[in-house]
Amino acid sequence: MALNLVIIFGSVRSDRQGIKAARFVHKQLVERGHTVTLVDPLEYPLPLLDRMYKEYAKGSAPEPLERLASLFRAADGFVIVTAEYNHSAPPALVNLLDHFLEEYFFRPSAIVSYSGGSFGGVRAASHLRDMLAELGMSAIPSSFPVPKVGTALDEAGVPADAAYLKRFNKFASELEWYARALKTARQAGVPY
Repeated sequence: MALNLVIIFGSVRSDRQGIKAARFVHKQLVERGHTVTLVDPLEYPLPLLDRMYKEYAKGSAPEPLERLASLFRAADGFVIVTAEYNHSAPPALVNLLDHFLEEYFFRPSAIVSYSGGSFGGVRAASHLRDMLAELGMSAIPSSFPVPKVGTALDEAGVPADAAYLKRFNKFASELEWYARALKTARQAGVPY
């Protein structure tokens, strides 16, 4: 079963390297037969959170929020691509995520983390799990860290080491299982 997946990327830095990881994930998921949309905060310039999407009167939210809400409601699952800034997720990612709530409910998320160093953003991924659970899109058990992102992937997201493909296939298979299971469960009804 093909899935509708949304990748949420979280960096707005001018020399951002994580876009390579987002491109890698996008390419791999499309090759697995899914419909995949990459949400880049540079393409969705949201203000610092003042009002959540749900706090606007119906049809009165700013256009980027309406577009994202529709996209998120149609999603079967999310892949969150996060850098590690001071052992946590970048502010652009947190701000983007915080604008929504119900749109995420009962959909799985999967965390791809990256850093310029050897740990691959795993500390940010650990912190992000709590936030994603609170938002209603708990993260799958596996994560996909990308250490030394500057050299691990080229600009198109092609990995320097073919081992990334094998590791990603396991990660993606787990996301697909959760997304299909929760999609079936949502169709039967949700608890509230």
